[in-house]
Order: sequence, then C-alpha cells, then structure tokens
Amino acid sequence: MFLETRKLTKSFGGLTAVKEVDFSVEKGKINAIIGPNGAGKSTFFNLISGVHKPTSGQIKFRGEDITKLPANKIAKLGMARTFQTTSLFENATIIENVMVGHRLRTKSNLFDAVFNTKRLRNEERESYNKALEVLEFVGLLDVKGQLAANISQEEKKRTAIALALATEPEIVFLDEPTAGINPEETAALAQLIKKMGESGITVCLIEHKMQMVMSLAEKIMVLNYGEKIAEGTPEEIQKNEQVIKAYLGGSVHA
Repeated sequence: MFLETRKLTKSFGGLTAVKEVDFSVEKGKINAIIGPNGAGKSTFFNLISGVHKPTSGQIKFRGEDITKLPANKIAKLGMARTFQTTSLFENATIIENVMVGHRLRTKSNLFDAVFNTKRLRNEERESYNKALEVLEFVGLLDVKGQLAANISQEEKKRTAIALALATEPEIVFLDEPTAGINPEETAALAQLIKKMGESGITVCLIEHKMQMVMSLAEKIMVLNYGEKIAEGTPEEIQKNEQVIKAYLGGSVHA
C-alpha cells in the first residue's frame, strides 16, 4: 500500500483526538477525509506529516515506517501539505514564496550563500524554473511578480498549492482548500485538484463542502470524535446510516 496508518492514536492530556484509525491511500487517487468540526481531521493530517508525534500506532509510506520521523524528513520522502489558514510571506512575491518550496530539494548551505558559489546560482535557477512550472500549472503565472499581500484569498490558496507542488511531492494533503471562498472559486479549485490527480499526484483532502467531495473523491473516510466510522466510495458513504446520523444529514447534495 502506498500510504497506510495502523491503529493511529493521538492523545492530548485526557483528550483522545485520534483513536486507533486504520487508513490507506492508493497511489494516484483522490482521497477525502470528512467529519464534523473537532472530529480529529487536522490532527490526523498533522500526525501523518510529522507535525505531531503519535501516542501509539504506525504510519507507513511506500512500505517504510515513518512514524517517528520529523516533518522535514517526511517532506523529503515526497509528502507535502497545505494548512487551513494559508500562511505565506506577505511581503515577498508569489514566485519568491513558491521558490521556498523547491529549496527542500536543493543542497546549498551557508558557505554557498556567503560566497555566492556556482552551486548556489545553479540551484537558484532550478528553483526559479520549478516555481514557474508549478505557477503555470495552478494558473498564477500572470501574477508571479505581485506581493502575496496583494492577491485574493483564492489566489493565496492556489499559491499554497503551488508551494506544496514545488517540493516535488508524490502525495499532497490539502486541509480545507476551499474554506473562505465563494462557490465559483470553489468550482475552479476543484478543477485544479482534479488536474493534480490526473497528472499522477496522489491527493488527500479534508473538506466540508460535500458536493465537491462527492464529485472529486474516489475514496472517503469519515471521522467522528477521533474514530473512523466509515470508509468507502462516495456512493457507499452517502448511503451509510451511521454517517448520515453523525454528519451528513440532508447536506449531501448541498
């Protein structure tokens, strides 16, 4: 299996945010995690990406146990993520923000920076070219020179995705990518996520907009109070009584 968790658990003091969750992701597919607010979805992402260490359980990526690895090493293995709150360098340009992502793949150090070595110059050019490539992919090439502070919320979401793609990931975790944007922008971002899947990138997203999830995802996991209550295709999830009771109600088609 490409990515899997076994009995993944995280407790904060007396609160168990994620409880013995078994989850698997197939390579090249779009996966979604849904559930009410406070269900443990972002904590689950934080465990997989190395932001938090699990209390117990195991995480495997391409057969390798990554449970105890720090976030930077997990990123180098080919995982990238965005956060609910888009965090960019507001006084830097869009392309400068995205170049930061590709520096994960470079080897220059302080010596190179002080003496402006050939390696540094070559890698700067590589990072710039990679940033151009991913900005074209996400549809932001025309605003590459603008400051991050001056672009729209939807463009900031695309920039965050571009930054993640610049790390050359095999799997991207998107934490509520359409939060705070209107239906038209949501539809456009859904198309971008679909395009990511079609280009061979494995996607796993947390999302509250059910219509978007049901149209995009090939597999959905439902969390409630930190526990997995269902997993399956969109069709299976929409018919699952436990899911309807816990979360979906009449909002599946909303």
